[in-house]
Order: sequence, then structure tokens, then C-alpha cells
Amino acid sequence: MKESMFQVSLIKDLKDHYPGCFVIKNDGSNVPQGFPDLTLFYKGRVIFLECKREKNASRRPNQTYYVEYLNHTGFPAWFIFPENKEEIVNAIDLYFREET
Repeated sequence: MKESMFQVSLIKDLKDHYPGCFVIKNDGSNVPQGFPDLTLFYKGRVIFLECKREKNASRRPNQTYYVEYLNHTGFPAWFIFPENKEEIVNAIDLYFREET
């Protein structure tokens, strides 16, 4: 599966799973190289997702840096691909259920 097809499917699934959420696709010249592909806003919280077409897909420069940086600063960020999608959605569910 191409990464773009996975990303489109993932956005639809997220919108179905989190009614009322807002998903931003982070692309274009104003987004730093390597910043996660998607930002998901839901019930006053935000997460970041870097999409990959498969588990062993190569990572571009700075992708790991931004995922680690965001996590370190308190903003959950994950690499997501078809093989770990269920695990990541479960982690997102737990994050959104936490008390603020």
C-alpha cells in the first residue's frame, strides 16, 4: 500500500473513531522537513502522527527527531503504519481518556 493511500484511509478512520475531531495534514512549504504528517485535535487535546506505508519503510531526515521532541515536550507523537495501527489507536484512546 502506498503511504498516501494509507494516510487517506487513516484520516477517514480517525474521523469515524473520534467524531468531531479535526485532522490537519501537515504539508507544504511552511512545515519543517520531517515534521509529522498529521495533527489530530480532539476534545482539547492534540497528537501528532507520522505515517509510513509499512513497518520497515525508510525515515526521512528529522522525522525521528520531531517525534521524539514532541513526546519529550508533552505532545504525544507516533510513527503509524498498517502493522501497528491498532496498537497506536489504542494508545490514542488511552490518551484521550486521561483526565486533563
